[in-house]
Amino acid sequence: MNPRRTTLDLGYRHLLRPVLFRVGGGDAEAAHEQTLHRLAGLGPHRRAAIAAALKVPTQSVTVAGLSFPGRVGLAAGVDKNGIAALAWPALGFGHVELGTVTAQPQPGNDQPRLFRLRDSRAIINRMGFNNAGAQALADRLRATGPIGVPVGVSIGKTKVTPVEEAVGDYLTSVQTLDPVADYFAVNVSSPNTPGLRSLQDKEPLAELLAEIVTETTRLAAATGGRPTPVFVKIAPDLSDSAIDDVLEVAAHADISGIIATNTTIGRDGLADADLPLAKEAGGLSGAPLTRRSRAVVEYVARHAALPIIGVGGVGSADDALALVDAGADLVQVYTGYIYRGPALVMELNQALG
Repeated sequence: MNPRRTTLDLGYRHLLRPVLFRVGGGDAEAAHEQTLHRLAGLGPHRRAAIAAALKVPTQSVTVAGLSFPGRVGLAAGVDKNGIAALAWPALGFGHVELGTVTAQPQPGNDQPRLFRLRDSRAIINRMGFNNAGAQALADRLRATGPIGVPVGVSIGKTKVTPVEEAVGDYLTSVQTLDPVADYFAVNVSSPNTPGLRSLQDKEPLAELLAEIVTETTRLAAATGGRPTPVFVKIAPDLSDSAIDDVLEVAAHADISGIIATNTTIGRDGLADADLPLAKEAGGLSGAPLTRRSRAVVEYVARHAALPIIGVGGVGSADDALALVDAGADLVQVYTGYIYRGPALVMELNQALG
């Protein structure tokens, strides 16, 4: 047991987390936004001190032609607009996935839209891709400069864009963000934008991914570089046959990898105390998703020779190791980080090496 990690874990659980969970009268989104802005305000000396305190040895790994200093990354949804991009590597993350962003800025769904299910170590969100838009993120990343780890950008459909015009909407984001993204995550699996999940169906997905890969190839040729890798993020609610369709499309489109999984519309595995919140619309993340995410990762690994980023229900070293054993090359965290804080990333880095 690492004594630094134990102290950090206890301090977060018993001191910092109770304070955060009271922010805004217990409003989860208020606490989230306040935390982001505090992280964004950290200066270089403070970030360096945090990095030194949290650092553990990790082995670099190459995935989709990109070098990652460690296997543990920050999942999309935490820092949609990249405002705390410089802080995440200091907290131990080996890559950062920003977004989901859309071609146009949008406010997202009505509040409240983020709910903690504490006994279940879970969250329900129906944020609805609230973000400042692709151009704002591109401008911020240019101003920020390199952060020392790969930066992925999750892209989604603008809500007001009809599904039949989704391809052009995604391509606008690709064109805007390609110069500053190390990889793209194509989000067609959020349950919080009407019609979005229909883009996981075989024909629309084939059209969308083919156009995105063609565009990244064209942009690379224009600059003399290599095309930006493109991953597709899938829902945990897909049947095996639907996953087969996604993998067939991914192979034909020359996709770089799969991110498994997004949030679920299911409500299995909730603690009794959290059942009153089960009626809230939105995607469920956290511990109830652990087994399903692992099963999807394992299925993808058995049926495709593609890199996999495993995400969903990672709340301990055992969870992360199980995802890697199932076939994940990288793992990402979000909800587990809310409940366990920086000690979780330290623990995962130690376990995955």
